[in-house]
Amino acid sequence: MQPLGVDEPTVVGPYRLLGRLGSGGMGRVYLGRSAGGRTVAVKIVHPHFALDEEFRARFRREVVAARRVGGAWTAPVLDADPEAAVPWVATAYAAGPPLSAAVADADTYGGPLPAHTVRALGAGLAEALAAVHALGLVHRDVKPSNVLLTLDGPLLIDFGIARASDGTASLTATGVSVGSPGYMSPEQILGKGASGAADVFSLGAVLAYAATGRPPFPGDSSAALLYKVVHEQPELGSLDGDLRSLVEACLAKEPSVRPTPGEVARRLAPEGAARLVAGGWLPGALVERVSRSAVQLLNLEAGETASGPVRFSSPSVGEFGPPPVMGGAPVVVPEPRDAHPPQDTAPSSAPSAFPDRRPGKVSVSVSATAEPPAGGRGRRLSCTVALAVAGAMAAVTVGSVLVFDLMPRQSDDGGSSDSDTGAASTPGPSDTSSAGTAGPGAVPAAYLGTWEGQAIALDGTLPLGTFRLTVHRAGVGEELGRMRQTDLGGGFCDDVLTLKRVTKKQVIATAVGAKSNRDVCNPAAHTVRLTPVGDDLDYASDSEDSGRPRARLSKAE
Repeated sequence: MQPLGVDEPTVVGPYRLLGRLGSGGMGRVYLGRSAGGRTVAVKIVHPHFALDEEFRARFRREVVAARRVGGAWTAPVLDADPEAAVPWVATAYAAGPPLSAAVADADTYGGPLPAHTVRALGAGLAEALAAVHALGLVHRDVKPSNVLLTLDGPLLIDFGIARASDGTASLTATGVSVGSPGYMSPEQILGKGASGAADVFSLGAVLAYAATGRPPFPGDSSAALLYKVVHEQPELGSLDGDLRSLVEACLAKEPSVRPTPGEVARRLAPEGAARLVAGGWLPGALVERVSRSAVQLLNLEAGETASGPVRFSSPSVGEFGPPPVMGGAPVVVPEPRDAHPPQDTAPSSAPSAFPDRRPGKVSVSVSATAEPPAGGRGRRLSCTVALAVAGAMAAVTVGSVLVFDLMPRQSDDGGSSDSDTGAASTPGPSDTSSAGTAGPGAVPAAYLGTWEGQAIALDGTLPLGTFRLTVHRAGVGEELGRMRQTDLGGGFCDDVLTLKRVTKKQVIATAVGAKSNRDVCNPAAHTVRLTPVGDDLDYASDSEDSGRPRARLSKAE
């Protein structure tokens, strides 16, 4: 647990916050205590979600659904306020590390779990999922960081909140789902929706990780993980016996052939998970650490570091600290178009390079200013939410980015028409400014500044992560700016853009990978076209190796 920062809240609802437990794609998690002494985990969503009324509506519904979840192997929702300036939810807190930390930190916790612990873990989680599915709910983000290891057994956490983000303008566009690379089911990745069978697939991946210390679909990037989940068999290492056969069944590509959660629970613990847990389910190193944490929790008092809530202003929303860094970045993939039909929007006939964007949902830029402490410096955070949605089917990450070359080319000669992508051929003379007369001011002011948004490739089937482009004044042959792609796994590659020509409708540049890039970044030169679309900027590259990436960028600075 980390102490509260000077720009973090000390009170949320009826709970006094004692420290920060972590952060993720949806928000930050704090350790809190009620006036009566009950210890809770309080999740505060990232403020840019608070701007989206659709998110609030989904958050409200999912909190109601999550309150219905109860049982020995789940952390119940105790309190929530979807109407707060920044929505929050409080769940019961239990001392114990997440499975991800217990396995990764071998020196502290002992590393991969022994077989009897994995059996108890799997039985408890399966019983939890069976109860959840009986309520008509699907977790959809079962992963090691959402599993806590306590003395009283495993706990499955984070019900409903990831679901609340579906279809919001702040996180995605219409019909999307959120999951974690390597633990998502193939049907989620391919945009076919998530049933209870998707949770079973994720459970199998979690058990493989717990037993071997490695995810069953390893890879260096999110795109590689997604490709392996869809197309390759899991790597289960030393896992053997009936536990291996059960995990293999859970990881079947076809949802209909996977066992149900109830079947998984019975195969692992015929007499119930509680019987396995009661006999002592954690190895000695974990018992010692969890017991020590429980004792420390009893003696915990609020930190002495001065801190306070962020001042809210309109239209800005206070941001509780920096962007999340905990765990892998969530992956955005399409769901069936009728999965979450809009209730209050009408279809638009206007053409768009990103037709999946829901009418009326726009890119927003959120600024937050924290009051500086005495004698200290304040800070200003800018968060641009400009997200395009795409599926993920291949291991190609792009821009100048990671090239896995696992998918066939779109055509034998690599050609494509400008009418389809706006990013390939050289425009005619009537379109262009004269290279000889273009001076340092050749780039119109509308293009200048820093732009950011989510990128796609392979005709919208592959999400690439975030593109951040900075454009400054330049003449033909001079450096126009730089573009950084941060992929879904957190890796990044930089492109250097050199001005090629300016037309009435576009700025055209040649982009090459920066010399400081990693070896996995694509160094090949490619043509980039920047086209204004309203207040946004359309980025289109003709790089075939990168899947012809495209992004809708919004002004960040």
